[in-house]
Amino acid sequence: MITKSYFKGMYVEQHQLFEGRPTLIFLHDSLGCVQLWRSFPELLAKATQCNILMYDRLGYGLSAPMKDYIRPVNYMELEALLLDELLTHYQVAQRILFGHSDGGTIALTLASLFPGSILLTIAEAAHIFVEPVTLQGVEEAMVAYETTNLAERLQKYHGDKVDTLFKAWTLTWTRPDFRDWNIEYLLGNIQSPLLFVQGSDDEYGSLKQVAETINKPKGLAEQFILPGIGHTPHKEAPAKVLEAVAAFINRQLV
Repeated sequence: MITKSYFKGMYVEQHQLFEGRPTLIFLHDSLGCVQLWRSFPELLAKATQCNILMYDRLGYGLSAPMKDYIRPVNYMELEALLLDELLTHYQVAQRILFGHSDGGTIALTLASLFPGSILLTIAEAAHIFVEPVTLQGVEEAMVAYETTNLAERLQKYHGDKVDTLFKAWTLTWTRPDFRDWNIEYLLGNIQSPLLFVQGSDDEYGSLKQVAETINKPKGLAEQFILPGIGHTPHKEAPAKVLEAVAAFINRQLV
């Protein structure tokens, strides 16, 4: 059964597939939304016999617009707090996080702030600090937005919210006061088994993001690196990511 609803202006989609089983919570990236996950959530849910909860953050997809593109430096920490409210509202008790890019950072933050409430954490192409390669990638995206049909392609999923959400991402990450943003100090609180998925050729982050993340938690923390893959492994190498993530989840849920 699929239910669609709103929580504080955010579009929420739930797939109740397996009675009594955990819920996979999908957190999209800085330009993403529920629709852009495509078939990956359903395939992972089937492979792990889990339920699904996906949502569009404010300003994305089918959610209400964000009030302003100006974000505080700690905007992802605030998103993690809001996600905890959302999951509590929907009475999601057995929580498995799968976050990509910004969503991966929010997943790591939520697992750090509420360590006892998370079963497993999968972070794909997440960031825990700002790197030159990240800023270069953002700047190249800004050029593409002005010189290609990127805005038109995004409008298909976000409607007239595109300009605001794009500014919210790019102007935040390139602000001088964001250069020192760092969540490494939080990661030692993570208790849930952690898997970090990363492409070796990620245009927005180096493998330092992975190494520094998996060294912090006191419990199990593993990495899955895909050679020659960029920032979206679940789209660029879906079969490999699905196999690795499903195996990780199934091992922990035995």
